[in-house]
Amino acid sequence: MTGITVTPARRVEARMVAHDWAWARENRARIAAHWEARRAARPAMFNGTVLMLRRWDLADGVLTAELFEAEYAALTALKDWGFPDASVLNVFAAVVPRTSDGTYILGEMGPHTAAAGRVYFPCGTPDPTDIGADGRVDLAASALRELREETGLTAPDGPDPGWAIVRDGGLMALLRPVPLGRDEAAVMATINAHLAAEAEPELSAIVPVRAAADLDSARMPGFVRHYLAGVLA
Repeated sequence: MTGITVTPARRVEARMVAHDWAWARENRARIAAHWEARRAARPAMFNGTVLMLRRWDLADGVLTAELFEAEYAALTALKDWGFPDASVLNVFAAVVPRTSDGTYILGEMGPHTAAAGRVYFPCGTPDPTDIGADGRVDLAASALRELREETGLTAPDGPDPGWAIVRDGGLMALLRPVPLGRDEAAVMATINAHLAAEAEPELSAIVPVRAAADLDSARMPGFVRHYLAGVLA
């Protein structure tokens, strides 16, 4: 996990900008062919509009970020090809749910998803629904929406937990710790009921992490393992 960094932040301020993503434009044909091959394997994948990171700065505990709209197909190709364009980043916000008895809650992505079998915190790439009328992007709301949609959980009221900014190559994960206020058994019961009620849940399993021995290098991305190794130490 060399090269992964974790930096705390008090606040994230993100806004929309217009941006011509030259790499995506110049590789449009290759991206389209790659997308069709990916969809042949997983037909449920949808090429919607996502938000990506063009420019950012972290000063005095505040991350300021400029996001722009792109096709999910282009982001998928960028990730699958090892981030060949260093001018942009794949940015997303994620909740880090922790039970009152100290268990971190992660989910295994379902077989119909682009990241099938991988184990993540509840998260998703921001999209146009996260953009306010003033052009600001509410990444905290994006993360909490994914928590609710994937697990049925809602974050209890409490003080602002701040963020952990994790950089790993072409990826920037904005992690928001959320103490759930209930023990593991109660949280798992809520999630299992939510998954059972969905026709095609996004998650195929819940993965509790209680200690460093639970970290799974085969299924968990480096940013997940790096962050958890730090907080579990």
